[in-house]
Amino acid sequence: MNAPTIRFDDGAAYERYMGVWSQRVGMAFLDWLAPAPGLRWLDVGCGNGAFTEQIVARCAPASVDGIDPSAAQLNHARTRPTLADAAFREGDAMALPYPDDTFDVAVMPLVIFFVPDPARGVAEMARVVRAGGIVAAYAWDMPGGGFPYEPLLAELRASGVIVPSPPSPDASTLDSMRAYWTEAGLGTVETRVFDVERRFADFDEYWTTVRAAPSAGPMLGTMTTGEREALQQRVRARLAVDGDAIVCTARANAVRGSVARKA
Repeated sequence: MNAPTIRFDDGAAYERYMGVWSQRVGMAFLDWLAPAPGLRWLDVGCGNGAFTEQIVARCAPASVDGIDPSAAQLNHARTRPTLADAAFREGDAMALPYPDDTFDVAVMPLVIFFVPDPARGVAEMARVVRAGGIVAAYAWDMPGGGFPYEPLLAELRASGVIVPSPPSPDASTLDSMRAYWTEAGLGTVETRVFDVERRFADFDEYWTTVRAAPSAGPMLGTMTTGEREALQQRVRARLAVDGDAIVCTARANAVRGSVARKA
């Protein structure tokens, strides 16, 4: 039996669940890219605009476009005051609705494992970026246990629960990302690993956050009170604590490459 698919249709819930994580690793990722100001950016799989906002705040772009399959997520992105000048479109990462050579930089933050055909998605980014431009991405190391809420998912799996998963989890390994970039004809391919941390005030804040997860949240809602309390105890035992605070860590793999000269 296949695991159910994951859908992100609530921008506010996603902000609580993943937006903070996205911004933590996004800062390190942008520091690594060290882009020049005045570039035209495309954020592929922009979701609710958490990372798009960082592009505007940190990179002094000439323009920013974002594309995502979720209209609800895009509606949330449009409510961010700093993104008033960004152009958002609903669309598919494997068929980007832009002409060749439209952008200077295309990024795919926390998205490549959601693309059914990751190689095609990378090729599309390379197509819409000019020669000499940057194509880059970062993604949680799913096979390596780098997902921020891995302790919860691990306990669910141990209980025999079929946990929703993205269609291409192996796309987030360093070897896979390097191969996609190389196969797309991108040059000067580099990879990097980023480790990030997030603190929750207490276990209640942590649990409230995971209850909003599009992956595990619906399952938690179907459990009996006793099943849920037993799961909470098992998850709590896996987490690092600092007084009342819960300290969670995550690991993301990143890749960058430059577009070769085009004919």
